[in-house]
This record gives sequence, structure tokens and C-alpha cells, in this order.
Amino acid sequence: MTYVDGYLLVVPKKNVKEYIKMAKMGKKMWMKHGALDYKECKGDDLKQLYGMRTFTKVANCKPNEVPFFSFIVYKSKAHRNKVNSAVMKDPEMQKAPEKMPFNPKRMAFGGFETVVE
Repeated sequence: MTYVDGYLLVVPKKNVKEYIKMAKMGKKMWMKHGALDYKECKGDDLKQLYGMRTFTKVANCKPNEVPFFSFIVYKSKAHRNKVNSAVMKDPEMQKAPEKMPFNPKRMAFGGFETVVE
């Protein structure tokens, strides 16, 4: 079974293009160092369904913001740790923007064991 890092974050609509540019750099870095898959997903169909909470509500989005759900897939938790360590040591990471196009304090993160694949 694989291991997945998942993220939920909020991006101001005016910063979406800048965020996508940064995300493309992120994909390049993680895949270069061995991640199996890397996805950045912008909220699109976010209406309430069957009484469930929407990502918009969970992420506490304001009208001028959009939620992103992102994930990176690895062979295992140990593989994730190895890949992340290599990414953080890569000199290309120094090219990351000084000012993020979103508020990192509003980002949720977690590592997940895959139980159905």
C-alpha cells in the first residue's frame, strides 16, 4: 500500500495563477526526488450535498477565496520521509517565493496510510 500526504488550503482568488505557478514548481521537485504522484486540485463543484459540510465551509473560505485540495503519493511513510528530506535539501528550493500566495497558517496537513487502493 502507498502513503499519501494531504493538504487543504485557501488561496485568495487574485493569487490563484501565482499559486499554480508555485505548485508546478513543487510538482517538479517532488517528482524529481521520487514521489509517485502529485496533484493540486482547485475547488470547483463545492455545493452542499446530502447535508455534508463543503470544503469551502471546512476551510472557512471568504467569498474572495477558493479552497485547494492537494496530495502527494509515496511508496511508504519511510519513502515519504526520504523524498521530503531530499526536496528540502535541493538548491532549487531556494527559488521558492519569499511571500506565499496563501496564508500557510490556514493550511491543514496530514500523512495518511492508504487502506484501499
